Amino acid sequence: MRATYKTLFVFYVLISNVFVNAFEPISTTFLVGLGVAAVGRKFYNYVYESCDSKWIYFNSTGLEVALDQKLFGQHVASRVVQKAVTGFINNKNPKKPLVLSLHGWTGTGKNFVSQLIAENIYKEGMASSFVHQFVSTAHFPHLNQIEDYKSQLQQWVKGNVTNCPRSMFIFDEMDKMHPGLIDCIKPYLEYYEHLDGVSYRQSIFIFLSNAGGEHITQVALDFWKAGRDREEMKLLDLEPALSLSVFNNKQSGLWHTSLIDKNLVDFFVPFLPLEYRHVLLCGMAEMSAKGLKPDRDVVDQMARELVYFPKSERIFSSKGCKTIGGKLDYYT
Repeated sequence: MRATYKTLFVFYVLISNVFVNAFEPISTTFLVGLGVAAVGRKFYNYVYESCDSKWIYFNSTGLEVALDQKLFGQHVASRVVQKAVTGFINNKNPKKPLVLSLHGWTGTGKNFVSQLIAENIYKEGMASSFVHQFVSTAHFPHLNQIEDYKSQLQQWVKGNVTNCPRSMFIFDEMDKMHPGLIDCIKPYLEYYEHLDGVSYRQSIFIFLSNAGGEHITQVALDFWKAGRDREEMKLLDLEPALSLSVFNNKQSGLWHTSLIDKNLVDFFVPFLPLEYRHVLLCGMAEMSAKGLKPDRDVVDQMARELVYFPKSERIFSSKGCKTIGGKLDYYT
C-alpha cells in the first residue's frame, strides 16, 4: 500500500511540473507550490496515522458484535461498556472525559475489553499512537520516585491530549499502583471546558484492577447458592458496594482517591468470575484463533483439569481464561 501511495505522489509531482510549463513561471510557482503542499499533506495522512476521521471513527455495531460474540460470561460488563462508550462518542459536547474502572479477577476479560474498545475507535487499534497503556509495575515501580512519576504522568497526558483530543489512556494493574499517584491526573478528569488551553473532554480513561474481585465473587456465589440465574445479576447488584470496597482497599491505587471521592469515575464495571461453561467457550474460540478446527473433546479435557473454587463446589475458574492458550498447546 505504501509503495502505491509513493507512486501516486511522484505521478502527481510530474503532472504538476507539466502544469508549470504551461503558464508563466512566477504565478504558477506559487500555485503549484500550494498544490504540491496539499498533495503532500494528503499523502502523509494516507500513510501515517493522523488525528482525523480517516484514522479515528467509532464502529458502534462492531463493538456491540465483538462484545456479544467474543466476550464470554460478562453480560453486565458487556452492556455497561457498550452503552457507556456509545453514549460518550455520540455526544458532540461531553462535559468531561469518559472514565471507566474495570474490576474483577485475572482472566475475566478486562484487558480484552480495553482492546475491543480501541479496535472499534482507532483504525490501528491498540497499536494506535493515540492509545496509551501504562502498567503500574513497569512504569511506576519505585515508591521513592512517586513525585517524579506524578510530574511525568501529567506531562504525558497533557502532551498526548494536546496532540489528539480523542486520546485513550489505559492504566493496568491499578491494584498494584502506589496510593496517591493516580490523583495527579484528577484535574484532567474534571468538568473543565479547558485547562491551560487544553480540553480533555473527548478523551477516554480506563482503569483495570483486580481490586473488588472478592466482592464480585461473593455476589456471584450468593446468586448461585440461592439458585438464581447468573444472568439475573445487574449493575445495581454490584456497583455500589464495589466502588466502596475499592475506595477502602489499602492495597489499591484507588485507595481513598479523589477520583472516587469526587465522583469522577463514570462506571465501576464488574467482571464476574468465569464458570466451566465459559472456559469451554474460551477454549473453542482460542482453537479457532489458532487456525485449528474446534474440538469439544480436547477443550473439555483441558477445562476439567483447571483449578476451580470454592474448593468444595468448584464453580469458578481461578484463572478465568487467562492460561487457555498455553494449556491448549499441551492438549493439542
